[in-house]
Amino acid sequence: MMLRFNQGPGGTMPNEIISPNECVLVETQNAVCRITFNRPQSLNALSPDLVGALDHIINSVRDRDDIRCLVVQGAGEHFMAGGDVKSFKAMLEDEPDVTARRHEFERLLHAVHEVIFKMRGLRQPVVAVVNGAVAGAGVSLMLACDLVIASENAFFTLAYCHLGVSPDGGSTFHLPRIVGMKRAFEIALLGDRFDAKTAEKWGLVNWVFPADQFDGEADKIISRLADGPTQAHGHAKALLNASFSNSMEQQLANEISCFVDCTSNADFSEGVTAFVEKRKPEFKGRR
Repeated sequence: MMLRFNQGPGGTMPNEIISPNECVLVETQNAVCRITFNRPQSLNALSPDLVGALDHIINSVRDRDDIRCLVVQGAGEHFMAGGDVKSFKAMLEDEPDVTARRHEFERLLHAVHEVIFKMRGLRQPVVAVVNGAVAGAGVSLMLACDLVIASENAFFTLAYCHLGVSPDGGSTFHLPRIVGMKRAFEIALLGDRFDAKTAEKWGLVNWVFPADQFDGEADKIISRLADGPTQAHGHAKALLNASFSNSMEQQLANEISCFVDCTSNADFSEGVTAFVEKRKPEFKGRR
């Protein structure tokens, strides 16, 4: 499915972004790019084709000034029910060579982790909009997003332990930072299912809305992000992501660098002028 843009400044049309396969759909409106996992028959389970499409689209979005917010969602009634366990079973049956199987899984996980790393590095805000099942790799992808909007019908489980494997997709990096070490052990070692309100209480999601209000409330939040100062958002993201590994001295130095860089952007001039004139700023989001 092709992503078609409205005309940009000066009547120019940015290059279209094309998903390389039907496992992922992509569309844009009002500077918001929506990525939709499109394997509803398997609860949007992760597959090599889906991972490849995600990588392609994220590479395309990365340097686009006309895209100011990225939304990740699932087609149908579920966000993502983890890896494609049926394909794992087929691999066990079709490939008796343990070493060959190890290499196959290694290739898949390297590809998944490349996507996670690139998502975290995007300057645009990345929002997960989740409903139904969020399991295994679905939790990992959700945690890689900056913000999470959940329907009250969403339910969560890390689930890896039920397959006899350890977690991947960066979940062991993100979980301790979000919920603390003891809760992270509970989630990873027991693999229990929990509901959206529990996920909100633990800090895994930002908002939970009733199912009949979910789409409308999510759109309001996404629109606010897309209308925001994209360069400032990108610097804020980079600062927050680096804060756990930096000394306070280094973090403060980075804050100075990012702040000063923002002052050369037209959005800073607009923000200051709008504040003085007591009106809502109209940010353009360009670098």
